[in-house]
Amino acid sequence: MIIDDEDDMYYLIRNILKQRNIEAVFAGSIHEGLKVMKQQPDIFLIFLDNHLPDGPGFQYIRQFKEIGHAAVVMMTAYDTSYDRKMAKNNGADDFIGKPFTRQSILAIIDQALSRLPS
Repeated sequence: MIIDDEDDMYYLIRNILKQRNIEAVFAGSIHEGLKVMKQQPDIFLIFLDNHLPDGPGFQYIRQFKEIGHAAVVMMTAYDTSYDRKMAKNNGADDFIGKPFTRQSILAIIDQALSRLPS
């Protein structure tokens, strides 16, 4: 799942996910993302923007993990040591700053796939 308030982020990451034959779902807010996660608890990877209209993404990482067992990757254009620390302290599995490369997203996807049960 991709949770971001910018449609272009969804299309960009969705196209990268397709390279690994993974279909993405989109949520434009934290609350929409939580709703989607409750409907589809088998989601295994969440790309979560940190600056969303309904709050900082890092504050909701634990809620996503309580619903399912997805790895959560915090994304932000505000790549500061504070943001990284807050993401890690709240349970983020990874952190990427925007802009990012296709290779960095593929590496995160491959790592998440390797953690899935066979």
